[in-house]
Amino acid sequence: MELHHFTKKDFQTFTIDGLDERMEAIQNRIQPKFQAIGEELVSYLSEKTEQELYLHIAKHARRSVNPPNDTWLAIADNKRGYKKHPHFQVGLFDDHLFIWLALIYELPNKQKIAESYLENYSEIKNLPKSFVVSLDHTKKDTISLEELSKKELERFRDVKKAEFLIGKHLSYDDPILQNDKELFTTITETYDQLLPLYQLALDSRDA
Repeated sequence: MELHHFTKKDFQTFTIDGLDERMEAIQNRIQPKFQAIGEELVSYLSEKTEQELYLHIAKHARRSVNPPNDTWLAIADNKRGYKKHPHFQVGLFDDHLFIWLALIYELPNKQKIAESYLENYSEIKNLPKSFVVSLDHTKKDTISLEELSKKELERFRDVKKAEFLIGKHLSYDDPILQNDKELFTTITETYDQLLPLYQLALDSRDA
């Protein structure tokens, strides 16, 4: 069984009613693929960043009623968790796959990271035009990189709940998703372009 790409059936997981039923489908359909792709991405990124990185697969453990609308893998330099650290994500909503560098509200040094991003604003704006930005990881909404202004980064700095995720979306019917090799290449090329921002975040966090 091919484990390295995603099919329409994987995306249809999010139309299944009921927490237990949807979680079972996530665990059976999607998580084995996350495991396979995630292990390759960890070794790729560990080599690139020259640090030990760890794979985390979302467990959705706190949910008791509402089934998750999305699911993801995360890669971070912490073995115990990823939410308090700058991390890489690959995940699915019902209509797209996302490839993120994710800085979410649980980050302790958010202000410092936001300041360093504001100082390097022109480098962020120079990333590929196909990149998108999310300001809330629980929602599908994104803005294009062209729409991004300093205002969003200032909000990320000043508002406790504000988040900043940057990367790429692939529509559920994008042919790249049907091809193991192309998908892996797309993810790693996206991460390569985000590595300077990841490094900036780590430097600010550890300063």
